[in-house]
Parts: sequence; structure tokens; C-alpha cells
Amino acid sequence: MPKPYPREFREDVVRVARNRESGVTVEQVASDFGVHPMTLQKWLRQADVEDGTKPGLSSDAAAELRELKRRNRLLEQENEVLRRAAAYLSQGNLPKRLYPLVKELAAPDAPIRVPVAVACRVLKLHRQHYYAWLTRPVTDAELTEAYLANAVFDAHREDPEFGYRLLSDEVNAAGHTVSDRTVWKICSANEWWCVFGKKRRSRKARPGPPAHDDLVRREFTAQAPNQVWLTDITEHPTGEGKVCLCAVKDVWSNRIVGYSIADRMTSQLALDALESAVARRGGSVAGCRLHSDRGGQFRSRKLQQALWRHHMRGSMGQVGSAGDNAPMESFFSLLQRNVLDRRTWATREELRIAIVTWIERTYHRRRRQARLGRLTPIEYETIMSHTATPAA
Repeated sequence: MPKPYPREFREDVVRVARNRESGVTVEQVASDFGVHPMTLQKWLRQADVEDGTKPGLSSDAAAELRELKRRNRLLEQENEVLRRAAAYLSQGNLPKRLYPLVKELAAPDAPIRVPVAVACRVLKLHRQHYYAWLTRPVTDAELTEAYLANAVFDAHREDPEFGYRLLSDEVNAAGHTVSDRTVWKICSANEWWCVFGKKRRSRKARPGPPAHDDLVRREFTAQAPNQVWLTDITEHPTGEGKVCLCAVKDVWSNRIVGYSIADRMTSQLALDALESAVARRGGSVAGCRLHSDRGGQFRSRKLQQALWRHHMRGSMGQVGSAGDNAPMESFFSLLQRNVLDRRTWATREELRIAIVTWIERTYHRRRRQARLGRLTPIEYETIMSHTATPAA
């Protein structure tokens, strides 16, 4: 490609061609300056465009247009890098290494070819490292790990009943040097489990955020009724399916002030138990704290609206901490031993009658509790209510 003429030279030639004497042609001026006549004609047309005497694109506008096109092409390349990187990283079966993606983007047959410099700049990679990987895509460490995984697989296929410790012994006996922890990581990553062991699966579900703070903090005492209520849900199988029980307990007297039984563990079950407790207590429950765990039934919008409607306050314990709701867990343990596990229940109705009978007849009226002074919950409430009335 020939070297372009300097700008000042072009302007001088155009100036001379415009101010030439009569009888002097453009070809003569071009010959005097050693340029081609067509080149001089092009310079003259461009000069007319720059002066505004003829329509066209000026040199500044053309340069700006070229710059905009360059920027547009660069933005398209960057967007292509980000789009392909998002799709590449979303594939869980691939290693999270971006060097193969850079190679795919720079391939000549790519839909939108992205230079290596642009892809590395967007992905924040070093080009030197990329080119080093290009010469050696598989490192020595990866090759050693692959041979080790192959040895572990051979030992597992030969003896499927071996755990990772015995597999580590077999691999070391085969000539490799590896620790038990490394063998466990390889087996866990590839899900090579012992035939006698249970397949371990990661728990992806996370507990939801608490709808309320812990207002009880394991202080399960109250000076009067309807100050602190505890609630929880349990379930038990029958021949027709599961039976779910949601109970509400008053800490003051340990009485089950409300409960609801259904065949599904829904938010309506917790709401019905709360409404039952409010109805039994006569509606004077303003300021009462309802303490529960972080189950979805107690975080539901229905239950929160019911608490607001009755002017009650919600309280929730920590995740996986049974001690935060210990009295309720104790009640369900009694129910489990005295009713649920005593026999096999054929129908839901049969188990429902047994639960209600045990709560109302045995737990409330016949089972004496040491914390209540060897009184039943009904006796304690009756005595304490009569004692408080004259004093009032």
C-alpha cells in the first residue's frame, strides 16, 4: 500500500489547481506535482465538500463515522463475550475455566469473531497465561489427578463394598501416593459410593428468613395467661395417609389452648389452630407473643395478618434449634409416646379421636405436672383465677 501524501502537500496542490491560470489544465498541475490526475480530481472534490460547496461527507465526519463503527463493533464483541461466558458458566458439568471459551470466540468460523485481546480484557484474563495454556491445555497436576481418579475407579469397580479408606489403601498399594481425604474428594465428586453406604446429596434448600425476632429467648415463663403462647406442627402416618396436628400451648398453665388437625401441613392448619386458641380464650389476647419455628406455615401471609388482626406479636427461634421451643417439643414427645406410637392407626378419623381424647381428658384433666405444683393444667388455671379475683 503506497504511503499517503502529507496533508499540507495536498492542500498546496489543491490551492494551486484552484488558482491556476487560464489555459492550464488539471492534468498539467498534477504532472507538475508528480501526482495522478485522478488523485488530484479526488482531492478537489473533497476540498469542495469540506468548504460546503458540494454535498458529501467531510473528512472529520468520515473519521467520526469510522470511530463510531469501531466502537459499535467493539461493543458487539464485548456483548458476545459476556453472553457466551454466562452460558458457559451455567453448565454445571464443565470446569469453570474460561480459556476454552476465549479459543472458541477467536476461532475463524465463529458467528461473531472476537479477538483474543478483547475477550481477555472483558473476562479479566492475562493474554500471556492464555497463550501458555494454549501450548499446554492439560497441566501436569490435572494429568496426575486423572490417573489417580482412574485408579480409584478401578479399585471401586473391583470391590464396590469398599469405602474411601479401603479404596485409599488399594490405590496406594497400586503405586500411587495419596491421602484418604483426597480419595474421599474424588469419590464424592464422581458419586462413587460404597454399596452399603447411603448416597449423600447436598441440601440445596435453605431455610427462609424469619418473619419475627426471637422475643422469648428460652424464657418459658409467664405471670399471667395469654402472655406467651408456643406453637408447632407434628405429623403421623395412618393407613389412609398422614395426619397433621398443629397445637398452641399457653406457657402460663401448659394448657393446649388451641389445636387443629388436617391431612396436609398447610398455612391454613396453623391459622385454624391460632383462631381456635383465640376463640377459647375469649378474644383477650392483645399483646400475646406467639412463638414458633421458621416453618413456612408460620411465616405465611395468612398467619401474619391474623396476628395483626388480634394485636398479637410474633416470635421465631433459630433454625435447627429444638431448644428454642422446648416445651412444645416436650408436649409432642408425650403425645408420641402415649398415643401416636402405641399402635398402628388404620384411618385418619380413628387417630384424630385418639389425639383429641388424650389432650382434653388425659393431658388437661388427669396428668399432673411438677411445674404446676402437682396440679393439672385445668386445676392450675381454676385455682389461680380464683386466687387472683379477690386480690383484684
